[in-house]
Amino acid sequence: LHLSAVKLAELHSDLKIQEKDELSWKKLKAEGLDEDGEKEAKLRRNLNVIMTKYGMNGKKDSQLLDTNYIKDGTESDTLDDPRLEKLWSKAKTSGKFSDEELDKLWREFKHHKEKIREYNILLETVSRTEADIHKNVINPSEENLVKEEILHNKHRELKEKLRSINQGFERLRKVSHQGYDTTSEFEEPRVIDLWDMAKSANFTEKELESFREELKHFEAKIEKHHHYQKQLEISHEKLKHVEGTGDKDHLNRNKEKYAMLQEKTKELGYKVKKHLQDLSSRISQGLQHNEL
Repeated sequence: LHLSAVKLAELHSDLKIQEKDELSWKKLKAEGLDEDGEKEAKLRRNLNVIMTKYGMNGKKDSQLLDTNYIKDGTESDTLDDPRLEKLWSKAKTSGKFSDEELDKLWREFKHHKEKIREYNILLETVSRTEADIHKNVINPSEENLVKEEILHNKHRELKEKLRSINQGFERLRKVSHQGYDTTSEFEEPRVIDLWDMAKSANFTEKELESFREELKHFEAKIEKHHHYQKQLEISHEKLKHVEGTGDKDHLNRNKEKYAMLQEKTKELGYKVKKHLQDLSSRISQGLQHNEL
């Protein structure tokens, strides 16, 4: 796959979550608790997202390059959107950002790119479902009614994702032009997204305050994960260098350190993604309640 050490660790975390979700679904199915097939459809969609994200779907242009956000101050990945490319170019040459802030901003742009990719995959799923229903409209069946219910849920999910994309783009536009607000409550793009959506959900003041505190803990967890990702990349570069020296003792020590960092990065990546799922689910329930 030609993925960096960090991307391989992320892939491992994503597949571990997928495996756990599939095992849970098999238990539900055995108990007859997924009659409409909604959870199965979501699992397939999540797997599709993973395969697309890591270039495992057979499309050459979908594979991410071997990168860790920014190398030597410049990005080695593309954003696949002229509007994003233009904003990033403006921010990079504005002189308003330190190297650390540019690194943080690049993560925001990459996060936004992933959101657009996931939205497009969901949109494709919805289009296929609509085509199936249209094809069978002459002979309506119970299966068709189930598909229509799934489609209704998908349209709601599309609406939420599109709202998040629009909010995210406006934030990127504002930050790219004005620089970072030093009084901003959160810095991590995923946390900023969650907080913006939480403020629109049907939470009481007390629930919102509790959610704010949980987001602070979540952001600290993400920062710790970023730290280990960087250490893993450094360890990987050192390991490649030592392999060429022929010093076996030095090589073994570096291999041990690399293996330890790899496992820690995988473990933290899994915890971050599971926590993100839980937080997103709670917000989604609050937004759905608003629509009722």
